Amino acid sequence: MTKRIAVLPGDGIGPEIVREAIKVLDKIGERYQHAFTYDYVAIGGCSIDEYGVPITEEGMKLCKNSDSVLLGAVGGPKWDGCPAEIRPEKALLAVRKELGLFANLRPTKLFPQLADASPLKQEIVGNGIDLMIVRELTGGVYFGDRRTEVVNGEKVAVDEMKYSE
Repeated sequence: MTKRIAVLPGDGIGPEIVREAIKVLDKIGERYQHAFTYDYVAIGGCSIDEYGVPITEEGMKLCKNSDSVLLGAVGGPKWDGCPAEIRPEKALLAVRKELGLFANLRPTKLFPQLADASPLKQEIVGNGIDLMIVRELTGGVYFGDRRTEVVNGEKVAVDEMKYSE
């Protein structure tokens, strides 16, 4: 079995995380006779620095034509001053939308041995925590309308969050 993976190291700690993830994938491949081909795509701040956009059309096409996408991290203080239309996180939202990604998974685990280090009360932590948070990505403030308006003489920012059946 051969699978094509679009690799988007991104910014900050992203390249380091992705480098280690590829080592894991390669070991899985060796162990179970799978083959992975990797196509690297610039995303976020590093793409802005190199191409002037958070992700290129070619990069998005590579993602769409891959079996999987491996994403590191996007953005950092260096790009905080970028105009809104080319901020690094625009690429992340575009990838989610273009690939029809529905949710991201946020695992939370607290091992009993670390319960004393938790800011949560012991009666909440108990023997540890093993929780999976599923965060929906296809609607709400990610893709809602944004605007500013004046209400009672004060400038107000509005992010609309609409959901439908």
